[in-house]
Order: sequence, then structure tokens, then C-alpha cells
Amino acid sequence: MNNLSFAIAPHRIGAMILRYWYLLISSWPRLLELIYWPTLQIITWGFLQTYIATNAGFFARAGGTLIGAVILWDILFRGQLGFSISFLEEMWARNLGNLMMSPLKPVEFLIALMAMSLVRLAIGVIPMTLLAIVFFQFNFYSLGLPLIAFFCNLIFTSWAVGIFVSGLVLRNGLGAEGIVWTLMFALMPLACVYYPVSVLPGWLQWVSWALPPTYVFEGMRALLIEHVFRADLMLASLALNAALLLASFAAFIALLRSARRAGSLLASGE
Repeated sequence: MNNLSFAIAPHRIGAMILRYWYLLISSWPRLLELIYWPTLQIITWGFLQTYIATNAGFFARAGGTLIGAVILWDILFRGQLGFSISFLEEMWARNLGNLMMSPLKPVEFLIALMAMSLVRLAIGVIPMTLLAIVFFQFNFYSLGLPLIAFFCNLIFTSWAVGIFVSGLVLRNGLGAEGIVWTLMFALMPLACVYYPVSVLPGWLQWVSWALPPTYVFEGMRALLIEHVFRADLMLASLALNAALLLASFAAFIALLRSARRAGSLLASGE
């Protein structure tokens, strides 16, 4: 991993993905956890939407915006968590030093983590969407092609956040592990997951529009309530995500180099 060149070896990426896959399927509690929380969320928020829809005309017309927001939020959060958990597996096993001395390049390591985040995300979110159909007659897949734009933008954001927080943990050790679980929730109110940006104070709306997920959740509400696909929102989100991914990768490389200079790669404890 000492070589920071951009030549990518697919076999090394495949080896890392295979490693994380074996770790995942070797532990039924890991698999259960991936399914448990999304299932709990969709049932809890779904019944809440059912109650609101029977008591408020607006939500009855909103066509499942609350359930849609829950599913999209879970894609964002689980995408980042799936990335970070695979990284933390190396920290917990104190295997990071071994990887750093291998031919594995940083970009290959990150691509493997991205791929595993998709695997973990699929295990958790697909049952969630099926439960939404069975219990609440909300077919998430009926959104059609816009769903691809929503998903891509959310997963790009989750990877950018995952790369950045992994770099922080890499540099500061497991004492910084808490940021893995908390940073995305700190963004949640500003991303306007369950309400429109107009609800926020004027000065805070500028901050909200600087976050790529905001455009996705606004686009989801426009699609379900107004039946209009806002391609402009998706393109704006994509541009912000591109900048965010480049910045997060640069930060990860800088933090990796700093960890090497400080000798903190092997001392990966608290």
C-alpha cells in the first residue's frame, strides 16, 4: 500500500471484497443486524404514516412521502455504515498494518469498501422495501428511473462521508470511532429528510442546499406529491457529490500519510 500510483489491480480489489464477504457470512449476528434495523424503521415509521394519513388530508395526498423518506434515508445511512464497518473490521482485528505493508493501494482498498457497502446495503434495504409493499402498499420500485438518480446520489454521499470518517479513525485510532455512528445523524436535520427546506430558517437554508442529499429528498417529494421529476435537482446533487468525493479522497490520502509519519498505523487502539 506504499505505492500511491493510480494503477488499479482488479485481483487485489477482488481479494479484499472476498475477505469482507467471508467475514460477513461467517457471523449470523452480522447478517441479522443488517436486516433488523431497516425492518424496525419501516414498520415504525410506516404505521406512523398510516396514522397521519387517516387524520390529515395533506399526508393522505402525499402518496407515501414519509415511507419514501425513511427508505432513502436508510440508503444514505446504511451505505455509509456499510463502508465504515468494513473498515473498522480491519481496525478491530488490528490488521491494518498488514494491509499497509501489502501491495494494496489506497484506491483499491477504498473501492473494495465501496463494493462491500453495496452488498451490506442490499441485504438490509431490499427486505425493507418488500415490507413496505406488504404492509403499506408502497412500492418503492414504482418510482421508476428517478429511483436510479436518487440511489446514485445518496450512495455517492455515503461513500464520501465514509471515506472521510475512515481517514479520521485511521489517523486518530479507535478513540475516534464514535464519529462513524454520529456524523450522518448530525447531517440529518439539515438534509431535510422528513420536511421541505422551506421549513428551515432562511440563513440555514443556504447550509442545507450545500448538502447533496437535500436535493434528493426534495426531488423525492416533488415526484410523489407533484408527480414531477426534477432533473435539475439531481444534476446539482451529482455535481456536489463529485466535489465531495474528490475532497474526501484527498483528505483520506492526507490522513493516511499523516498516520504513517506519526507511526499510528500499528497503534490502532483507543
